[in-house]
Amino acid sequence: MAKRIDVSGLSAFYGGFRAIDDISMTVEPRTVTAFIGPSGCGKSTFLRTLNRMHEVTPGGRVEGKVLLDDENLYGSDVDPVSVRRTVGMVFQRPNPFPTMSIYDNVAAGLRLNGRRRKQELDEIVEKSLTGANLWNEVKDRLGKPGAGLSGGQQQRLCIARAIAVEPDVLLMDEPCSALDPISTLAIEDLIGGLKERFTIVIVTHNMQQAARVSDRTAFFNLAAVGQPGKLIEIDETERIFSNPSVQATEDYISGRFG
Repeated sequence: MAKRIDVSGLSAFYGGFRAIDDISMTVEPRTVTAFIGPSGCGKSTFLRTLNRMHEVTPGGRVEGKVLLDDENLYGSDVDPVSVRRTVGMVFQRPNPFPTMSIYDNVAAGLRLNGRRRKQELDEIVEKSLTGANLWNEVKDRLGKPGAGLSGGQQQRLCIARAIAVEPDVLLMDEPCSALDPISTLAIEDLIGGLKERFTIVIVTHNMQQAARVSDRTAFFNLAAVGQPGKLIEIDETERIFSNPSVQATEDYISGRFG
């Protein structure tokens, strides 16, 4: 079930360096929220705080709160691994498990969670590949290596793998940056369908993509190199791209910097 994300006063660090500073926002369930901004402004760092991936980085730590339907993901009694099951992630470059078949790539998370009955796995694998708009392309070669698919198919396989465990939130870190235009369109169409089931947050450097796929857009920026990234504004996507509240947002969208 899609859930609401409430972030308050969140800062993230790499050792002594503050990468992002005092970010607060709400992400509504069953919506797509896009993060835009120049390179180095903390978009991906902030995304990784939403499923506690940031702390996997040596020296990575977080201050502030991330609530998922009122549950503090950084609570002292919360297992980070369970957070990552609840908040799935798709990375910039397709990363199917290279030694696994298409079928086993999708089933990997299910097996890790103790679900091993073949009939159940078969049903979820088909449902997930269908949900990722990939089933018809691979149904006759499920035993073939996932790494043998095209780049766009591999990324959809990674999305199928992520949604197979039924997360509440799906994070996407520039999921189309390594793909050709046709594969990018397929992923964008897929995102539109997935938001009926999941809360989706996407980082993108492609402002046209943000305008096409998102309901709300957040603009991040930094005052200077070496300074922490900050959330400048977040609003309905149409308003951000037509009448933003902050001059810096308009300057970035119009290409004056970034």
